[in-house]
Amino acid sequence: MEKKHERFKRLASARTEKVLDMIDLIGNLANKSFYEYTEAEVKAIFTQIREVVDENEEKFLKTKGKKKRRFTL
Repeated sequence: MEKKHERFKRLASARTEKVLDMIDLIGNLANKSFYEYTEAEVKAIFTQIREVVDENEEKFLKTKGKKKRRFTL
């Protein structure tokens, strides 16, 4: 029977590899011989990617039962 940590490592490796491959495919869109894009479009793509990465990293860093509070005036 596969233990929790072994399953985590197996799935994390496979899923990370898929994400890296997809990011490389986005990078292929930079070839101006085949594609046309604006700086704003590129910025929007990578801003969204960073936001999702940050949200998911936070899931791993969060302390159990303790939510981060943000206070602004």
